[in-house]
Amino acid sequence: MSVTIKDIAKLANVSHTTVSRALNDSPLITLETKEKIKKIARELNYSPNYSARSLVLDKSYHIGLFFSNIDHGTSSHFFYEVVRGVNHVIKDQYNLVVKAIDDYQDFNRINKKNFDGILIMSQSTKDNPFIYHTLDKKIPLVVLNREMQEKGLFNILSDDKRGSYKATEYLIKKGHKRIGIIEGRKGFKSSQERKEGFLQALIDYDIPFKKEYMIEGDYDLESGYTAMQQLLTNQELPTAIFSSNDDMAVGAMKAIQEKNLKIPDDISMIGFDDNIFSSFLTPALTTVKRPIEKISNEGAKGLIQLMNGEKPLNNRVYINTELIIRNSVKSL
Repeated sequence: MSVTIKDIAKLANVSHTTVSRALNDSPLITLETKEKIKKIARELNYSPNYSARSLVLDKSYHIGLFFSNIDHGTSSHFFYEVVRGVNHVIKDQYNLVVKAIDDYQDFNRINKKNFDGILIMSQSTKDNPFIYHTLDKKIPLVVLNREMQEKGLFNILSDDKRGSYKATEYLIKKGHKRIGIIEGRKGFKSSQERKEGFLQALIDYDIPFKKEYMIEGDYDLESGYTAMQQLLTNQELPTAIFSSNDDMAVGAMKAIQEKNLKIPDDISMIGFDDNIFSSFLTPALTTVKRPIEKISNEGAKGLIQLMNGEKPLNNRVYINTELIIRNSVKSL
C-alpha cells in the first residue's frame, strides 16, 4: 500500500496541509519543520501522487520541451544535452514531456490544463505559430536558441555568428586562404548565423570565397560525408573546411580519409558544438563550444521563475561560445 501525505502528517504530528507545503518548499513552513517532514518522507519512500495533486492545485505537473524537429536537423548529442540541462533543474518536481513541434497537426492540446510551462528549442521561424499560440494561452514560456523580439518573451541563446567568425578567423591566422564551408540545415536560424559569421571573417580579412566551396548540409553525419565528397571534386581543393556542426565534420573526415588524404596535413577541419566525441577523434577536432546544457539549464530555471509568478531580471540572455583548439588544423 502506498504512503500518503496523511501518513506522514500523523508521524510528524502536523496537519496534512503542512506536509504538502513542506514538500513543496513553501516559505510559510520553517526550515526545521521542512527537514523533519522530508526526512520522514524519505524513510517511508514517499512518492507524490501527481494526479491527485494536480486536481487539488489545478496544475498538470507537466513541463513541455519542444524541438522544431527531432527526426532531421537535431543531432543525438544536441538532443541529449538539452534534455539533461532541463532535467537537472526540474528533477522530480515535474514530468518532462519531450516532443517535436511538427508532430502536431493543430495546437489544441497545447493548453494550461496539459502544461504548466513550456520550453522551446527553436531553430526556425516556422516555430512562430506554436510560440504565439503558447503565449496566447498564457502558458509560461521560454524560447531557447533563437532570438525573438516579442515584448516580454524570455529568451536564452548563444552567439553562433561570433563563434563561427572566431573559428574562421583562426583558420585564416593559420595561413589558410582556400576555406570551404559545410552549411547547416536550410531554414534553420543557426545555419544562417554560422554562415554569416564565416563570410564576415572572410570579408574582414580580404579572403576571396568561392561558391563551389560552399555546400549545404543537414546537420547529420551523412550530409557531412556527401558534402565533403562534393568539395573534393574541385580541381583546386580547399586547404581547410569549416563544418557548421561536429556531426557533419565527422562525416567529412571520413570522406577525406577515403581519398587517402590526411587531416590536417592535406585538409584542416574545424567544427561547431564541441560534441562529447570530438576530443576522441583522430585527430582530435578543433571546434566551437556552444554550451547547450547551460543554455537549457538556465532556460529551465527561468521557466520555473515564470511559473512561480516571478519575472527574470533579463528577458534576453546571451551565453558565450568558446573556440576549443585541438589537432585538426595545420599552420600553412
